[in-house]
Amino acid sequence: MREILHIQAGQCGNQIGGKFWEVACDEHGIDATGKYVGDKHVQLERVNVYYNEASGGRYVPRAVLVDLEPGTMDSLRTGPYGNIFRPDNFIFGQNGARNIWAIVIVGKVQLSSFQVCHSLGGGTGSGMGTLLIAKIREEYPDRMMLTFSVFPSQKVSDTMVEPYNATLSVHQLVENADECMVLDNEALYDICFRTLKLTNPIGDLNHLISTTMSGVTCCLRFPGQLNSDLRKLAVNLIPFPRLHFFMAGFAPLTSRGSQQYRALTIIPELTQQMWDSKNMMCAADPCIPHRLCHVPRQDVDQGGRRADDQRAEQELVILRRVDPEQREVERMRHPADRPLDVVHVHGELDVDLRNVSTGFRAIYGDKAFLHWYTGEGMDEMEFTEAESNMNDLVSEYQQYQDAVTDEVEEEEYDEEVEEN
Repeated sequence: MREILHIQAGQCGNQIGGKFWEVACDEHGIDATGKYVGDKHVQLERVNVYYNEASGGRYVPRAVLVDLEPGTMDSLRTGPYGNIFRPDNFIFGQNGARNIWAIVIVGKVQLSSFQVCHSLGGGTGSGMGTLLIAKIREEYPDRMMLTFSVFPSQKVSDTMVEPYNATLSVHQLVENADECMVLDNEALYDICFRTLKLTNPIGDLNHLISTTMSGVTCCLRFPGQLNSDLRKLAVNLIPFPRLHFFMAGFAPLTSRGSQQYRALTIIPELTQQMWDSKNMMCAADPCIPHRLCHVPRQDVDQGGRRADDQRAEQELVILRRVDPEQREVERMRHPADRPLDVVHVHGELDVDLRNVSTGFRAIYGDKAFLHWYTGEGMDEMEFTEAESNMNDLVSEYQQYQDAVTDEVEEEEYDEEVEEN
């Protein structure tokens, strides 16, 4: 049972979610009306993970679109894939938001996991997204919860209270989410400007995130050697329950003008980009991971099983920095007609949390803008608790990142004995 209910909240969540469904439909061979137009059997083998099959062979995304105003969802409804969504799943307005629980309960029998796409700095995406996560955790404590959370950045921020929203949201994600994919606005802008050489990256930001989401969920939607699911991913990447914030990266990434000068379909090029911090979707260094999930994908028509055998040893070279007992490799044949690409998920993250904590202290020390929250019924103690929880989380990441294993301690002890 791998069925997932996708929930996208707020303007950011809906824009990213809309791009994700475009990519997912293209990979599964589903057109804008929900009809299957593909020509590869693996495209429909696990299509029920994200789609429900309706009458007439039509595939409907298992998605709920939530916002306080209809503007963002109207743009999705009138877009190229607007007719593929179920009309009842467009929920907007403070009164209409109550109906989401009816939709969630309907899917309870068949669902094994929830996936939430939202932002941490915005108003609707931050508040309603974390509220939905907390409510779902209360109603379904045994279901897996995966979130794609867009963290704000001070360099590209246009709202002064984003550190407040992000800190309060992380406070909820620590307790209620099982896996949280961190997407940093600053890192995404850097990729678009410096790596992809784009001058107006607004639309490309959403496509970049949707490509990463597609890669992370590829092992759920297509057959592979490990047959991974969200629970297995959590088992391999989360050593302690609170440390479930991941940083994701994608390779290859290159500008259109440089594509003809680089061989981006061979293992060495992908390896170099995998370990490059410029390819990470958050501001962190991927060169010191202890836990990593590596998902290479290839077209079914580009070598098949023989290509898998030839790449097996080379992929272990990619993971040379990682303890074999603490990594997961998923090799699969990907149905999309495009070259080999790699999505990698790292289990360490504390830089983005520190940035949010620094921004929070900068404005909370003067109690700036706090009256907008207390005027709505919040208490200052909630901010203090959220900050304390954030600082504890950063300390835990630092503590376990600096810790050494017993084997390393034994080797150091043996060396000291030999010297003496």
